[in-house]
Amino acid sequence: MSPTPASTHASTHAAPHARYATAVLAAWDAAPGRAGAAAGDAPADLAAAEAIQREVVAARRARGETPVGMKIGFTNRTIWPVYGVEHPIWGPVYDSTLSRLEGHAATISLARFHQPRLEPEIVFGIDRTPASAEPAAVRAAIGWLAHGFEIVQSPFAGWKFSAAEAIAAQALHGALLVGPRVAATDAMTEQALASLEIELWCDDKRIADGAGWMVLDSPLLALCHLVGELGRRGETLAAGAVVTTGTLTDAQPLAPGQRWQTRLRGFPLAGLELTTTA
Repeated sequence: MSPTPASTHASTHAAPHARYATAVLAAWDAAPGRAGAAAGDAPADLAAAEAIQREVVAARRARGETPVGMKIGFTNRTIWPVYGVEHPIWGPVYDSTLSRLEGHAATISLARFHQPRLEPEIVFGIDRTPASAEPAAVRAAIGWLAHGFEIVQSPFAGWKFSAAEAIAAQALHGALLVGPRVAATDAMTEQALASLEIELWCDDKRIADGAGWMVLDSPLLALCHLVGELGRRGETLAAGAVVTTGTLTDAQPLAPGQRWQTRLRGFPLAGLELTTTA
């Protein structure tokens, strides 16, 4: 029997997606400085990129890693021209990449990361699946929030890539460090989070400033965006998921021997300190 058009399409694209997913995972697993962008079969569009991302998730599950949440990337519109993207991206956070800090300071080795950069972010803990992507419904589903640092990385030379390539490469996620959690309250509105301001310091030098409104107008609205996009794909956020909503400043290159600090104003979250080692 001749295959249907749908099955022909699937068989045509499944192998390239699997090859590219294998190349992506090999790039992440290679020693930093030796990895390059996955060769050949690069995703032509977002649908292909998401298919590759699912292949990578399956491979990481098979070797014992468990997705525990999501990261949203490129929610800060001010940096879209820097990276040549025009919309947010998203990808999984794993039990192997998530660290819950006991206090406000941490130390991290950069040995396993490729061209690592630091992103100060707002992180949400999901208590139950949001009923819809409306802000009130999403806010009602949040159990806690925290300030966190995401370490992002790139197998692409000079951080040059398309949005589709970034999605396929696990949305460039490397690690997520979540600071002390604060219980969600009715005061945690989109406007309150939009008014948050942040200073990013390195070795006692002020490097960058940011604000909550830079993240799709509010970190809460960034979470709403993710819920909506997942819903359009027949997916949801499960209870217990951890979601980080994107950088409040431009991502900053990391090197061993640095001491990074954040100072927050306008919202009851304390800053964090991160020391980097080789």
